[in-house]
Amino acid sequence: MYRLIAKKGEGTFSEVLKAQCVKNGKMTAIKCMKSQFESEEQVNNLREIQALRRLSPHPGIIKLVEVLYEQPTGRLALASDGDQVFELMDMNIYELIRGRRQYLPEARIKSYMYQLIKAMDHMHRNGIFHRDIKPENILISDDVLKLADFGSCRGIYSKQPYTEYISTRWYRAPECLLTDGYYNYKMDLWGVGCVFFEIISLYPLFPAGTNELDQIHKIHNILGTPPQEILEKFKRHATHMELNFPPKEGSGVMKLIPHALEDCIDLILKLLTYNPEDRLSARQALRHAFFKDLRDMDKRVKRELLAQKVKKSLLSSSCS
Repeated sequence: MYRLIAKKGEGTFSEVLKAQCVKNGKMTAIKCMKSQFESEEQVNNLREIQALRRLSPHPGIIKLVEVLYEQPTGRLALASDGDQVFELMDMNIYELIRGRRQYLPEARIKSYMYQLIKAMDHMHRNGIFHRDIKPENILISDDVLKLADFGSCRGIYSKQPYTEYISTRWYRAPECLLTDGYYNYKMDLWGVGCVFFEIISLYPLFPAGTNELDQIHKIHNILGTPPQEILEKFKRHATHMELNFPPKEGSGVMKLIPHALEDCIDLILKLLTYNPEDRLSARQALRHAFFKDLRDMDKRVKRELLAQKVKKSLLSSSCS
């Protein structure tokens, strides 16, 4: 039983409410789906629920605490909803940077991106890609980051083309804009690159175009046009748009964030690579020089935990 307190946000397919568990008083976020569901089996077959169950537990993935489902009663006010109850986070990345005038500290940005890419690596290694990476779907509480909203996710090995609408246009990869649904999990890494830039600069890299063509022109303005062989590759799966772009030199990412470190810009550019095959995977991104100090810290923590485990085991055996 939950006591509803306030609305946290609303999207096309759902709304998120802040609630309090009556039993233990704990604050929770409840995501209420706007669609109606005919059975518990239909609810359990939702991709989002299946994905969260497969990915749990992981420190960088939002935790699904409980699935609430009511059979239809015939009354509109009590129409059947699939409600997913999540741990409550303070805010999302969009809320963190909205209206902010001072840049975030480099160490904080690095920590957030390391956590996000770790979550991405876990998700991709478990055969799921998100398809809607954007600041609103990345939640934070103090120094902890968690990826949320798996309503658009798909299986990495599911069959192309993907037909339904996915991802906010600002963060949509070129292969999603230009082809008829022929893309893969690497689209998530393009979204990560866009979010990375936005956390550093405090504004979006490719703000909303009026349509796919306008959006791709916004990308060309900064990154330049892709090599012809990449366009030819996209053309094989593009029937909704002419891919005849005159060569253009982009203004470049570096000019937009001159305060960012060289390693940081290098990582962003390797995430924002036109060819998905050349774009870094999450595993490769974690090995980038930008994260060296955090990788070293992880290794130290693992060594200390192992030493404690061995010490505990030795004490236990000597006592027996």
